[in-house]
Amino acid sequence: MTLEFPNENAAYRAARDELLDAEADLRQRTEEVAAMRRALPPGGEVPQDYLFHDMAGRPVRFSDLFADGQDTLALYSFMVGTDETAPCPMCTGLVDALDGAAPHIRARIGLEVGIGGSSTQAAQVTAARGWKHIRALSFAGTDYNRSYHGESPDGAQWPMLNVFQRGDGVIRHFWATELFAREWSGHPRHMDPAWPLWTFLDWSPAGRGDFFPALRYGNVDP
Repeated sequence: MTLEFPNENAAYRAARDELLDAEADLRQRTEEVAAMRRALPPGGEVPQDYLFHDMAGRPVRFSDLFADGQDTLALYSFMVGTDETAPCPMCTGLVDALDGAAPHIRARIGLEVGIGGSSTQAAQVTAARGWKHIRALSFAGTDYNRSYHGESPDGAQWPMLNVFQRGDGVIRHFWATELFAREWSGHPRHMDPAWPLWTFLDWSPAGRGDFFPALRYGNVDP
């Protein structure tokens, strides 16, 4: 099926059809990559049942993050320093989007967000952003972030999404957004597929340009 829009000319339609073929090829390749991901062999067993803390300071075991009847958990390492610095605007923008999608995601798999800072910081960030469906956990006092590359060897925070799978009484690492570790010109884009912001900007005439999310835009809270 070929679509036409009001007052478009032949040159536009020819270029658009060529682009449409490329978009279809990209979609097919995306499906192929997803199949490769699903076919990964078993990952490494999680070395310990990490003891995290919720926003009220209550202990939460890693194994308890798996919802009843679900054996997959996505755990995002959110960049907030261990001091009183502001949260990363990029991570904040991503989790803002995930907060709305969280109920839909959790109908299929578990989803949690954690920070390297304290429970107090986790509560402050959550309240400041008005998240309704995301609860931030504190990884403080554990080596989870270091082990799963949400933290650099010198203690700097990194953004990282890790996916874990539970089966036969064992929790294993399944997959992570490791693309940030590859050489890349500009932003590594390893979380782009989970973030509608970049897709919408890429659909626009000017593209994403040098835009980066902010914590505030003028007098408007995101």
